[in-house]
Amino acid sequence: MSQRVYKDLKELIMGGRVEPGQKLTLKSLADALGTSQMPVREALRVLAAEGALEFLPNKSVRVPLMTKAKFLELLSIRQALEGLAVEEAAKVITQEELMELEMQHAIYSKEILKKKPDASVAIEANMRLHFATYRAAKLPSLLNIIESLWLQIGPVLNLDLRAEPHRLTSGPARSHHAEMIQALRSKNSSKARKALINDLNATAAYIVASNRLK
Repeated sequence: MSQRVYKDLKELIMGGRVEPGQKLTLKSLADALGTSQMPVREALRVLAAEGALEFLPNKSVRVPLMTKAKFLELLSIRQALEGLAVEEAAKVITQEELMELEMQHAIYSKEILKKKPDASVAIEANMRLHFATYRAAKLPSLLNIIESLWLQIGPVLNLDLRAEPHRLTSGPARSHHAEMIQALRSKNSSKARKALINDLNATAAYIVASNRLK
């Protein structure tokens, strides 16, 4: 039960369904997940140890605030590690894994082309596309580290899209994704990495310019 709750909470944080600075309670989380407070408490302790949450002096829990300095530090680390994962994926990715990427890209593209796109659908497809790519590298230790980075960065990345859904239709993510998938299909590691880095940098530049960071 604790593992299931941990997984559900991790996806909630990585998917940006909580905001930086948002306080969470055991009761609200337990009710939302349909479980008792004990496994929620255990999962929160693990997530706090991973830097995804923080306990306050009054024993409440909140999503950490993000400073510009930390955001840029995490960006540099993500460029290195996620770039490495994409490079390695290009060498060993299978046809079935490429089909999964193309399916998530199609879901993302279809949603953002709607007059009123649902940010939740697009954000989930974006996250699934990225992690399907990283899993294709077949380096589980690297994947775990990347997940820990997204636990810290997810609320900031996805708050941006939820707050201003017009970015879904005007942002360059769709073209970067298409370029990355094409490079992966042709097993071009350097082009795949470049497309990913361009995707990360475009999002980061917008967030920094929007003054949403401390």
